[in-house]
Amino acid sequence: MSYTNVSVEEWVPRTRVGRLVKEGKITRIEEIFRQNLPILEPEIVDVLLPDLEHEVLDVSIVQKMTDSGRITKFRAVVVVGNRDGIVGLGKGKARQFRFAIEKAIRNAKLNIIPVRRGCGSWECTCGEPHSVPFIVRGKSGSVEVILKPAPKGTGLVAGDIAKKVLELAGIRDVWTQTKGETRTSYNFARATYLALRNTYKFVTPADWLRT
Repeated sequence: MSYTNVSVEEWVPRTRVGRLVKEGKITRIEEIFRQNLPILEPEIVDVLLPDLEHEVLDVSIVQKMTDSGRITKFRAVVVVGNRDGIVGLGKGKARQFRFAIEKAIRNAKLNIIPVRRGCGSWECTCGEPHSVPFIVRGKSGSVEVILKPAPKGTGLVAGDIAKKVLELAGIRDVWTQTKGETRTSYNFARATYLALRNTYKFVTPADWLRT
């Protein structure tokens, strides 16, 4: 059965969260994030986020020497998101190209996170969630990505890999600063992903009012 085409009727939940979703007791992905519940089944995301999109960031060939000879596999890096504050990143390896991408999509769904958006630029006071609310950083390997709030109309001033991650996260305007070996696609994407995850590192007064 394909990881990306599992119907709700055929799905048999194996975890408590999965059973709550299948029974309709959890109807929004925000409830899972609010209660800090683990997502251990990709079908949970399929049910709660049917409009989720995915983008293949990189596909490469990796080789491994074993006693029986050289084994060649495909390695895929995929980002998923709904363009509205939800994003996930994953990678997968398999001997066939299609299975590598399916595995990466499955892992990306298991790694989805909420992204806090806002208007953190002093040049723009629109109050709309089009950028990041404050400066955030993410680091993976030698790559460090710094996301800075930008006024409306700036666009995504970032590299191609980071731009795809930001687009699927729902960020429309941002300035970025990068350090390290950004040609490593996975580290570049993961550093951007971790920077977006850090948007919820701080609690703002607006969150107190919502609570």
